Amino acid sequence: MQDLVNAVAEMMEDDALALTRKYLDQGAPPVEILNAYKDALGIVGKRFEEGIYFVPELILAGEMMKSASELIKPHMAAGETGASSNKVGKFLLGTVEGDIHDIGKDMVHMLMDINGFEVRDLGVDVPAKRFCDEYKDFQPDIVGLSGLLTLSYDSMKAVVDCLKEIGARDKVKVIIGGGQVDEHACKYVQADAWVTDAVTGVKYALQWMEGRA
Repeated sequence: MQDLVNAVAEMMEDDALALTRKYLDQGAPPVEILNAYKDALGIVGKRFEEGIYFVPELILAGEMMKSASELIKPHMAAGETGASSNKVGKFLLGTVEGDIHDIGKDMVHMLMDINGFEVRDLGVDVPAKRFCDEYKDFQPDIVGLSGLLTLSYDSMKAVVDCLKEIGARDKVKVIIGGGQVDEHACKYVQADAWVTDAVTGVKYALQWMEGRA
């Protein structure tokens, strides 16, 4: 599916969606198509960091991902990823303050939804206090913090600190995600897990919920 990867990475929106439809019609596994988008979005993110792409390209890539998700979702919900119609848990999601990246977040939202989670997506540039206010209202099992750049680490840590202040940290799992996160970032933020792709994030979430059953 290198042609699909190239189309997304080169901002060829019409070609990307046409190829997505073609692969779906041919019976290609939806996860493989998602992985092609993941690879392409990795390229887009790298070009953004290198100053080759800018915010408009990130937004366009996100729009392509959203459009593709609408095409892919019905195929995945048919059972190819073990998706369930029963809600297995609540997932609070958002891109942290100071970051407007939403590509990875939107992918997480889609995958969590089709795998049975009730998702509340707070959007981008979300302050720590908003996460905590929404926690009180929504009572999620898991909080997902997204951020593209290393400057997001402090904002992620602020959310965890806020959860501690309201006495909620021991009641909820926190997972951080983004192209730059690693074990060091996870320890600094004091999260429960870190991921660089949405599929792995879903696996963690499902394992945590199984552990609570």
